[in-house]
Formats: sequence, C-alpha cells, structure tokens
Amino acid sequence: MTVQPRGAWLATPPPAPELAHGPVPARVGNVLVGTASWTEKSLVASGAFYPAAANTPERRLRYYARHFPLVEVDSTYYALPAPRNAAAWAQRTPADFVFGVKAYAALTEHPIDLARLDRDLVGSLPATLRRARRLYPRDLPEAVVAEIWRRFHAALAPLRDAGKLGYVLFQLPAWTAPSRTSHAYLESLSERLPGARLAVEFRQARWMTPERAPRTLAFLRRAGLVYVCVDEPQGTPASVPPVAEATSDDLAVVRFHGRRADTWTKRGATTHERFGYLYDPAELRPWVPRIRALARRTREVHVLMNNCYRESAVRNAKDLAELLASGA
Repeated sequence: MTVQPRGAWLATPPPAPELAHGPVPARVGNVLVGTASWTEKSLVASGAFYPAAANTPERRLRYYARHFPLVEVDSTYYALPAPRNAAAWAQRTPADFVFGVKAYAALTEHPIDLARLDRDLVGSLPATLRRARRLYPRDLPEAVVAEIWRRFHAALAPLRDAGKLGYVLFQLPAWTAPSRTSHAYLESLSERLPGARLAVEFRQARWMTPERAPRTLAFLRRAGLVYVCVDEPQGTPASVPPVAEATSDDLAVVRFHGRRADTWTKRGATTHERFGYLYDPAELRPWVPRIRALARRTREVHVLMNNCYRESAVRNAKDLAELLASGA
C-alpha cells in the first residue's frame, strides 16, 4: 500500500464512474479498514472528504469506495432497509467491496420509533400501541416481531447474493447483562438470520470483566458469533475494555468509538458530543500489533471507525491503514 501525505486524499476529484478503486484503498493484506457511515450529515456538510461533484448518494458511495474497501450501514438501525437500496449499494461498489450492516433496533431489543416502522406493520398493531411514539420489541405482538425479522433478512438478499455482506452487527443495549435470557437470545440469532456472519458488540461492562471474559468468548465461539473488539471511553458502567480477541476463524471485527468519557453515557448526547473525537496516530499505534495478531488468526479483519463527526472517521481510517502498511 502506497502511503500518501497525511490529508492529501481529502476532497480529491471523483473518478469516472467505471473506475473501481482509487490509488490508495485502505486494505492491508486481509485487513479491511473503513468507517461506520458514508452518509453522516456533518461529514457531507464539512466538504472535507467529498468533492463538490460527489453531490448525490450514488456519487458519494462510488467516491467513498475509491478510498475504502469496507463500510458499515448505520441507517438500518433506525428503519428496516429496503431490498432496492441494498441492490443499489451492491451495484455501485467494486466487486470486492464489503458492507457491514447494523441490525435494526427491534432486533437488538432497543426501542423503535413507530414513525419509521413500515406503515402496514404499524397498522396491524392494536390501537393502544399505535398511539405510542416509541415501543420496545417486548411490547409488540409476536407476529409483528417475526415479520420484522423476516423483512430484515429478505432486504439483505442483494448483498448476500453479490457476496458483499460482510457481517450483521448486533450492538446490544447497555442494560443487556449476562443472563440465561440474554444467552438464549444470542443463541437464537443464527437461526433467525441464516447465511450471514453475525457480530456481537457489548455495551455492558460485565460481559468482559477479567473474570467473565473467557466464558463470554467461549460462549460466542460455541454459538458461532463474532466478537466485536472495541476501542471506546473507559471508566463508565457501559465501558467495555479494549480486548482484541477472535471467536471465529473466518472474521474478526474491531470498532473505534473515540474516547470521550464525559459524554459516553450522557442521555440525549448529540453525535458531536459522543463521537466528536479525532485519534492521534499515537493512540492508534498500540492497535497495530493487536490487529495483525487478529489477521493471523482469521481469514479477514474488518476495522471500522465510528468516530463519525465531520472528517474524523475517514481521516483516522486512513491513519490506521497507513500505520498497518508501514510496519509501525
């Protein structure tokens, strides 16, 4: 991988539509580096990454794919995706491009916004539920929950068929602690979403305490689930330590959230407050040997920058890829 001067790639002219890659895609061996969104509003508005000519969703995705071989779709957490969107994503990206897809909130036991649920599903709810602004999955009829799972799985078919579905991310709520119920839920995921690699990210520290971590990792291996390694603020009840472990021979996933401890658990925190963090390369460097170790143990490693405020994520994704390529 050729190393460009820091920041030299920002807002460079877009390629002709037929070009698959730019000169420096962030791929180092079997390690793919990307960001947790290519559509984040502050990134688009900043003008720091996308040139003016990348002024449509299609052009932005094509431009992004010149620089990165991987992206995580965040919008699927807020609303069920449509198959036509997944088909467009597959068509607009190179053959070796990969998508991570964040599971819809109802599938991870988070509350959902009824205004963003499919209208026919809302119409099928009892009148008392239709008046609610937000509902938890436990509040919904079983038939509606089953249909949500079916639609989510069906919507990803174009990515699966194109070989571009890297994983589905199940980011568990901070209140989901280790228990028989939570273990049973995790064990059910593979049956509900067959044919997909499923990655689990914990937001509750008890899963990965020094005493429990070996049991948690062993459980994920038995269940066929990918452990998501994290770099995130420490010192809060929702802080999971930066453990670099693989529970699959096929895939490891690493996600970087920034290190803003003061806002990590703040209720109602904005994107800027929670993720407005630019890593210094010195903070990323300790991850280089950890990621290389994961790369030796798995077929592929997907590394995502989720510090998605303005250009922080794209800049740090390039920084980390350069560190991996340089032997630092």
